[in-house]
Amino acid sequence: QLHVVESGGGLVQPGGSLRLSCVASGFSWNNYVVGWFRQAPGKEREGVSCISISTGNTEYAASVSGRFTISRGNAEKTVFLEMNSLKPEDTAVYYCAADQRLSCFDHLLPGDFSSWGQGTQVTVSS
Repeated sequence: QLHVVESGGGLVQPGGSLRLSCVASGFSWNNYVVGWFRQAPGKEREGVSCISISTGNTEYAASVSGRFTISRGNAEKTVFLEMNSLKPEDTAVYYCAADQRLSCFDHLLPGDFSSWGQGTQVTVSS
């Protein structure tokens, strides 16, 4: 089973940018999809984005489409989430997750992912 660790969270002003990183360890990286989820206080965990390691296809939640970009890093077993034009409502704990399959589903549901990181806090505030 893949093990994932995320990093890169912090405090940023509205309109600013952050880049989150997800580094994986384990086998069969090419047979996995990697997703980003977030959970704000008092709210359910919601899907943000997903990328297929083998095909590169991506999916985005409507709330972040056009502002966030998910990508595979040049280093092996690394995925990034580039977040631009951040808004206060983007404030949440962001989680990296992975699952063994070739393609992302167009819906982003936590139950479809088996390996989870511990989360990194992103706070958007002036």
